[in-house]
Amino acid sequence: MDPRRSAQDVMRCDLCKTAVVQMHCDTCLVNLCTACVGKHMISDESKKHEIVKFKLRKTTPKYPGCTFHREPCEMYCIQCDIPVCISCVASHQHKGHTFLKILQVLDERKNKIMKDLTELNENFYPTYQDIASDVQNRMSQLKKEYGDLSTAITKHGENWHREIDKLVQKLKAEVDEMKNTHLQTLQKHLDEINKNISDIKDEINSNDVIVNENDTSKLFSITYDINRYRILPEKIVPSLPKFTPGRIGEELGELFGTLSSSSLTLDKHGYSMKTTQKSPEAGSSPPVKQLLDEPETVTTIDTGFSSYLYNVACLSDEEIWTSGNDSTMKLYSINQGSLLKSITTKSGKQPFDIAVTKSGDLVYTDYNDKTVNIVKNENIEQVIRLQNWKPLCARRTSSGDLLVIMYNNDDKQTKVVRYSGSTEKQTIQFDDKGKPLYSSDYYNRYITENRNLDICVSNCKAEAVVVVNQAGKLRFRYTGHTPAPKNKPFSPRGIATDSQSHILTADINNDCVHIIDQDGQFLRYIDCGLSDPYGLCIDTNDNLFVAQWLNRQVKKIKYLN
Repeated sequence: MDPRRSAQDVMRCDLCKTAVVQMHCDTCLVNLCTACVGKHMISDESKKHEIVKFKLRKTTPKYPGCTFHREPCEMYCIQCDIPVCISCVASHQHKGHTFLKILQVLDERKNKIMKDLTELNENFYPTYQDIASDVQNRMSQLKKEYGDLSTAITKHGENWHREIDKLVQKLKAEVDEMKNTHLQTLQKHLDEINKNISDIKDEINSNDVIVNENDTSKLFSITYDINRYRILPEKIVPSLPKFTPGRIGEELGELFGTLSSSSLTLDKHGYSMKTTQKSPEAGSSPPVKQLLDEPETVTTIDTGFSSYLYNVACLSDEEIWTSGNDSTMKLYSINQGSLLKSITTKSGKQPFDIAVTKSGDLVYTDYNDKTVNIVKNENIEQVIRLQNWKPLCARRTSSGDLLVIMYNNDDKQTKVVRYSGSTEKQTIQFDDKGKPLYSSDYYNRYITENRNLDICVSNCKAEAVVVVNQAGKLRFRYTGHTPAPKNKPFSPRGIATDSQSHILTADINNDCVHIIDQDGQFLRYIDCGLSDPYGLCIDTNDNLFVAQWLNRQVKKIKYLN
């Protein structure tokens, strides 16, 4: 039978393989011709064969055959994830295993396939059609906009040509005017000299005649003064103007106009799936939010620290904790901007970092006395005390663990340690090649956990954000994006994540906040007039709070819709 024409061929008997199917055994699920019915019935007399016409067969699915016992597999082994027959169920191979009727498993799989088909037809297919249409529209729009850009450059060039022609004519006119002035002055001077020459010539001719005639009366009657010719006329030396052409180089390009670099960014939240029914997981997933084109400052809070402001942590959507260059940690009302509470560190030294637990307790690290502390009802409890390490920053994870960045006393090692209570559970220090993940310095390093459980560290000295997965394996390093707002090196400080798994980090050199996605792709900057951004935190509504280092202000910024 030609496989290409098999859909058009008639069904053949399962026994003889040649005659056309006319009958069917509902017991064994076998297709038979009339001649093979008797042969089939005596093949296994232990069964009660139900022979019916093929068109009247039941819709019971055909059981798969067992490769070991040549029996239909009517059961399904959960542990082995395979169909099994009755003999398999009784065998030692599946002893203690859990079984389901294969029809139940098939129904579940069929339902899943039908559900997937529905989603493919109703959700994915129209969504991808819309995306394809959107990309085509973007391409058309892109061609138009690039054409407009070329036209604008051409028009600007024509304007420059006109202005250059005007400038050339103006300079040439000035040259002609200077030339005429000089020539007129020299001509006047020449006329005066020629007059003297004529006078001298007349004197010579006249005196020659008188001297040659020897007429005494004429000799005594001559009156003249040649001394007036002894003072020679001044020499006029023209000083010509010089034309100094401007350099034709980079300056000309800058004067004419520059073209900014183009880029292609991947916005993972740029499209949304078309849905016709609510997914059962929808309740546990955050709603998709889009980045605002223009983030806006909602409010500004003056914290009153004496010199520097370092950290900010959200207690709630109405209150924030702050810390700076002294031993006091201050709680502020966001809406009122008023000071609600102050807590002094146990050691009397400034806290290196602050954070808030899910239960609302304040956590702070004390670099000087090597402790991590928690504030409960204004009482300070020591959670962790280190010996040869100093804690830098700490953050609570979604599971309740504590992630602590610490710096060794030998000034050569930095690591991240996960604690459950005061018990060390995990150490993250080296990559797969045995190289340090983090630079060996204590200066300005912050940590946070993303929604996908990645651990994100801002490493100032290395000018990078280092992201590892929950197991501590390096996923990527983000080293900034160009062009930066101030074209200065990337200098990350505070770091935070939001409900969309965006990673946000403060860049103190460029007075901005970088937003990247969970895979390290740059999305955009937030500036909003920021000045020396340092610490970051995000509330439950995805509002960003930025602690500004020098002016000691906290800005609340809306950047998601």
